[in-house]
Amino acid sequence: MAVTVRPRRSMLYMPGSNRRALEKAKALPADGLILDLEDAVSPDAKPEARSNVAEVLAGGKPYGKREVIVRINGLNTPWGMDDIAAVAASGADGIAIPKVESADIVRQVQVAVRAAGGPEEMPVWCMMETPMGVLRALEIASASPFVAGLVMGTSDLAKDLHCEHTFDREPFLTSFGLLVLAARACGVAALDGVHLDLADDAGFAEACAQGRRLGFDGKTLIHPKTIAAANAAFAPAAADVLKARELIATYAEAVARGQGVVVLDGKLIEQLHVDNARRLVALAEAIAEVEAAVPSHD
Repeated sequence: MAVTVRPRRSMLYMPGSNRRALEKAKALPADGLILDLEDAVSPDAKPEARSNVAEVLAGGKPYGKREVIVRINGLNTPWGMDDIAAVAASGADGIAIPKVESADIVRQVQVAVRAAGGPEEMPVWCMMETPMGVLRALEIASASPFVAGLVMGTSDLAKDLHCEHTFDREPFLTSFGLLVLAARACGVAALDGVHLDLADDAGFAEACAQGRRLGFDGKTLIHPKTIAAANAAFAPAAADVLKARELIATYAEAVARGQGVVVLDGKLIEQLHVDNARRLVALAEAIAEVEAAVPSHD
């Protein structure tokens, strides 16, 4: 059985209003980029940011094999519909909707994308930034076959929860669990939220480690300096990949011999272990492919 996996260890927000940053991103080793028209852009710069993003994406695949998502402004803002029209024709790999609180918002954006001439299968990413959004995570993740992932937005969520940003992120654990459960139930990606303190390397490392333990596919980032640490934290270890390949081969050989029970290193191997091993190997291969294709940019 073929396994299709896309690496999303590091998904870096880039402000659409900053042309220099958009250009610099071409040589950054992030797995994906979220070109931002929303939070990172002041109201008076939003039209320019939209134009910048449309222009940089008009050249085909300026960021190589990296996944490129554009975060629009909400439909309840003066910029949302114009953002959708621009993204629909941009060739972006997906559109991110801020503060999603219902399946209906997802469908409204999809209708608008298609009305603007965009592809029917345009992947949609849903920002989970409010208590209502988190509580409706399953409804949102299953709103359409083209929902690609759920993105944790801890900054806005903390404000609404009246909670603190602690080292162990304990106030967010319920929200993290609900988001990951919904994502896995619907077969979509789950991305952890940003770490705001760029001087707190220890806190960032712990957040990445915790995010991986909880089941997130990767982390959203706000600065290039954090890419390497996120990539390392969410990548499968080389030893684990080797063991996964051995497990797959051992199981295949046993099945070919007609054995009903397969044992490796004294442990019983079942199909679920093979499926997970294939996913791990596919992820490692996809990471290598993306890393090899990062375009050089002088």
